[in-house]
Amino acid sequence: MSLQMFGTPVSRGVAIGRAVLVASSRVDVAHYFIEPAQVEREIARLLQARDAVATELGGLQRDLPEDAPAELSALLDVHLMLLHDEALTGATAQWVRERHYNAEWALSAQLEVLARQFDEMENDYLRERKADLEQVVERLLRVLMHDSSATPPPIGVNPRDFAGEDPLVLVANDIAPADMLQFKRSVFTGFITDVGGKTSHTAIVARSLDIPAVVGAREASRIIRQDDWVVIDGDAGVVIVDPSSIVLEEYRFRQRQSELERVRLTRLRHTPAVTLDGERVELLANIELPGDASAALDAGAVGVGLFRSEFLFMNRADDLPGEDEQYEAYLAVVEAMKGLPVTIRTVDIGADKPLDRMSAHELRHEHALNPALGLRAIRWSLSEPSMFRQQLRAILRASAHGQVRLLVPMLAHESEIRGTFDALARAKQQLTESGRACGDVRVGAMIEVPAAALMVDRFLDTFDFVSLGTNDLIQYTLAIDRADESVAHLYDPWHPAVLELVARTIRAARARGRAVSVCGEMAGDPSFTSVLLAMGLRSFSMHPSQIAAIKQQILRTDTRRLSDLLLGTRNDVPTFSPLRNGGGVAAVTPPR
Repeated sequence: MSLQMFGTPVSRGVAIGRAVLVASSRVDVAHYFIEPAQVEREIARLLQARDAVATELGGLQRDLPEDAPAELSALLDVHLMLLHDEALTGATAQWVRERHYNAEWALSAQLEVLARQFDEMENDYLRERKADLEQVVERLLRVLMHDSSATPPPIGVNPRDFAGEDPLVLVANDIAPADMLQFKRSVFTGFITDVGGKTSHTAIVARSLDIPAVVGAREASRIIRQDDWVVIDGDAGVVIVDPSSIVLEEYRFRQRQSELERVRLTRLRHTPAVTLDGERVELLANIELPGDASAALDAGAVGVGLFRSEFLFMNRADDLPGEDEQYEAYLAVVEAMKGLPVTIRTVDIGADKPLDRMSAHELRHEHALNPALGLRAIRWSLSEPSMFRQQLRAILRASAHGQVRLLVPMLAHESEIRGTFDALARAKQQLTESGRACGDVRVGAMIEVPAAALMVDRFLDTFDFVSLGTNDLIQYTLAIDRADESVAHLYDPWHPAVLELVARTIRAARARGRAVSVCGEMAGDPSFTSVLLAMGLRSFSMHPSQIAAIKQQILRTDTRRLSDLLLGTRNDVPTFSPLRNGGGVAAVTPPR
């Protein structure tokens, strides 16, 4: 029977495919297809892992002290029984044979099937055995993931299917932002999560990958079953499970229309972004990893407006990238951009982007009472001076090879400004003393805390440019945790207070002749393009996939006609009423 589920739309488009359920703790398990000739070898890997775990469990049982409780030996017997049960290893081998899943993926898939069966058991004792099953599978995965004979396909392999045409969509309770980067090389065409908000970093990465996604769908991972046909409507935030043939054909038609629109927009990539009245607008790209620079150029970006350096630091269990490793990454972007400017943001760790190791005290995201207000971004950098200077030295070294700008996130206090420039001066001194080349970088501040927007003139006394991080600015202005789906409906970029802070910042920067850009989600949202242009913004930074749509809006706009917009909505164009006493924003009506 078909059913609909509702969540928050975070990445536009339609995805249709078979559901692949993955537990949050196993999102980073390798998911790739194998060739038919590799099936027997992959099954052999699975059986070898089973034998290795059996040996490990047997050794634990033999080494139990004589006074150990009898329950411990009985528990190990249960684990051995589960390990050799055909419902686990035998059925996992069937996933490999029939679907050509790699062993790790097949094991995760079978675990989801069995876990659902355990959940539906009436007997309490049997239902609690699910935890034992998960422990056994975790042991198997640990052995498989350390198997050097595994050969995943290279990045860029296109999604393959079950038996000819079936694409796949991922369903999980949650996906960490770092794990989202796996999608760059994955077989999935879209995803659904139970939790999350429109501007959580998981959602931002989904938009950057240009794949349809719905988050905050509550019980999706419990209701959707492995292999169910699923439609993801990324425009409306709707998930349809087991759609009828009529509904399926309707969404396939929408998929084709969307693809045609994408092709049409790509024709604009080399067209200069100039309004009808001759105003030139700078369209920059937001990137996460060095390899993204080529996509920025292909999309027609005239530079990188935001390189989120924190993604170099994530998914690293024990170590952080050193100075040389970071330098090579930044240099790769500078060289790939062929002389165009590159803005590197210092590491913005914390809140919904935790490290495996947050500090010497093992501060972890899940232990913080309110991580969005905790030790994050520049606060964390200043608390780790050695790490911070390493990053600054790497950026300065890269600046000797091209136009590099340095961007500092989440500044609010003058002490943070002083600390940042002191660290930068020390980094320059260390490079000079060691005889290594470095360039002069322009230094900018992120305006993403209301305090920064209110004291923007003080920032402009010190910094060469400012960049509005609208995602956090909205979060902190409205006291909304943007990763919390329970308050997602209160996250409102059209709130007059938010727009007043944005307009105030743009107005102040232009009055001082300083560069100002928006690098948050507002920049890549076509419904905000006219409003931002009317405020005087002439530099937008967004994911490469959004550049063509924003450029189309700019090419159709006459900024002279935006200077006196009336309150209300005309032809679905968002309008606002300027405050006569200061040119700020009094009220805005978003498009319907």
